[in-house]
Amino acid sequence: MRYPLKLVASRMITTLSVIIRCRLNRRNNQNEKSDFNNKVGMTQIFNEDGVLTPVTVLQAGPCVVTQVKTEENDGYSAVQVGFADKKEKGINKPQKGHFDKAGVAPKRFVREFRFENAEEYTVGQEIKADIFAAGDKIDATATSKGKGYAGGIKRHGLKSGPSAHGSKYHRHAGSNGMASDPSKVFKGKKMPGQMGAERVTIQNLEIVKVDADQNIILVKGAVPGPKKSLVMLKESVKA
Repeated sequence: MRYPLKLVASRMITTLSVIIRCRLNRRNNQNEKSDFNNKVGMTQIFNEDGVLTPVTVLQAGPCVVTQVKTEENDGYSAVQVGFADKKEKGINKPQKGHFDKAGVAPKRFVREFRFENAEEYTVGQEIKADIFAAGDKIDATATSKGKGYAGGIKRHGLKSGPSAHGSKYHRHAGSNGMASDPSKVFKGKKMPGQMGAERVTIQNLEIVKVDADQNIILVKGAVPGPKKSLVMLKESVKA
């Protein structure tokens, strides 16, 4: 299947995404513990109405089920998924035994998804992009781009001081607290420090298109993380 020229533009990032459609167990309010995907990039396409839509291109899987956990054996229901093949010399003996037992090749990324219908999956089963459809609402989780050590203005959006002559307060974060009472800096004070490189979830994104043949998913808008970063997609909790 050929995509429009806009879709294969140079800005396109190849995202290897480990995806699985999770149904949250709302009875006991348990959220799955998974967080990973390899992000590809962004481009823009025209929809049916001729409106130019920015999308993130995700190369989805295929992912392989490496273990199925049940209430009887493990105390909770979950599916363990592996993604992206890895050389056998790069894993240790316990990992090798785990993959050999599942009958799958060693995987670079292994994550676990908790949901109530785990028994519907079998070990060795492939999970592809066709578990999603155009119009689905999803949550995307990834590690955001690292910005390094940043000041309060860039990191928290604090207001700067006057830029004109005579001012001794330009990009300082301002007062950190009172000198006499309570004579301390309160927890949570917005100060300079490490910015980015943290887990971020963007909720309620819309899937624009799914190509099951090439395992490609187009998600409307931006997805956290740099190029080739790991991204996790799951059904939106707000949908």
